[in-house]
Amino acid sequence: MNIFNNHTKLYTTAAIMYFVLTFFTAIKPALDNQQNNGPLPGTKPLSGDALAGKMVYIAEGCVACHTQQVRNVDMDKMFGTRPGIPSDYANIGRTSVWQNTATLMGTERTGPDLTDVGNRQPSKEWNLLHLYNPRSVVAQSIMPSYKWLFEIKENPSKNDVIVNVPAEFMHGKTGKVVATKKALQLVAYLQSLKQTPLPESIKPYEFLYKQEKKVTANAGASEEETVDGKALFTANCQSCHQANGEGLKGAFPSLKGSPIVLGDDLKLIVDIIMNGYDARPEFAVMTPVGTSMNFDEKQVAAIINYIKTSWGNDAKKTKADEVKEIIEFIKTNNPAK
Repeated sequence: MNIFNNHTKLYTTAAIMYFVLTFFTAIKPALDNQQNNGPLPGTKPLSGDALAGKMVYIAEGCVACHTQQVRNVDMDKMFGTRPGIPSDYANIGRTSVWQNTATLMGTERTGPDLTDVGNRQPSKEWNLLHLYNPRSVVAQSIMPSYKWLFEIKENPSKNDVIVNVPAEFMHGKTGKVVATKKALQLVAYLQSLKQTPLPESIKPYEFLYKQEKKVTANAGASEEETVDGKALFTANCQSCHQANGEGLKGAFPSLKGSPIVLGDDLKLIVDIIMNGYDARPEFAVMTPVGTSMNFDEKQVAAIINYIKTSWGNDAKKTKADEVKEIIEFIKTNNPAK
């Protein structure tokens, strides 16, 4: 064959075959992907501190232990309201001219998935404390401490963001723990990670391998009694208020023996769960957990009954119907929330 004896023809043919194969195996599928999987309505590209925080997330190697992909299996329900789809990543552009797109989907889940962490844990104070020393909020955590993202100052300025670290985690150091710009940017990125709701016209995929409901001795109980208040508390409240209900001194209030929990003002408790709380300067701001997680009256009632009867608390339980009336009243009178 002449082609092998003529280097011009050989290299030209090889180059043409290379570009043709590249087009059909890489370029065309990528273009089809972009055309068929646009960003979901309501999604916005990262900008400002959240975008800078993504770069901190990459630089600190967070993707080595955390994923950002809700798989289509039942066990991933705790990480999102639906399985992930290609459109969830369609709004992510190139990191820079010289760097490719960083979706940060990850491959290892040593730590929890972060796809919807902005809804699960939106508290800035909690996230900063968690970065400074993960064991201060999650005793069993194996996550490393990122203390280099903070400074110790004897006289912080009025613009400094102070992190209320419990004394036992200061290890003899004096002064105030102040978050650096990188720490605040990283938290801004984490707070931006929220799973976008699908349009009403699109039905989300159902999770596979659903666990069958076991018939128990209290099978005749009402639906609201079968909602697991302890599981809801563990997933949404325990990271701040702790498993023993005692919270963290100087950071998160105790629910054990709390006059609010033991009191008869049900409206106040429901309002705190649904809309958060920012009336106690000695503690961090509580985020609107109930609203963020779209809790219904049965779930709110289950959490309230759990905290009212745990850790030695012995208060009167409530019913879902009572909670429903209060939630409707709050929505009507506080539309901004």
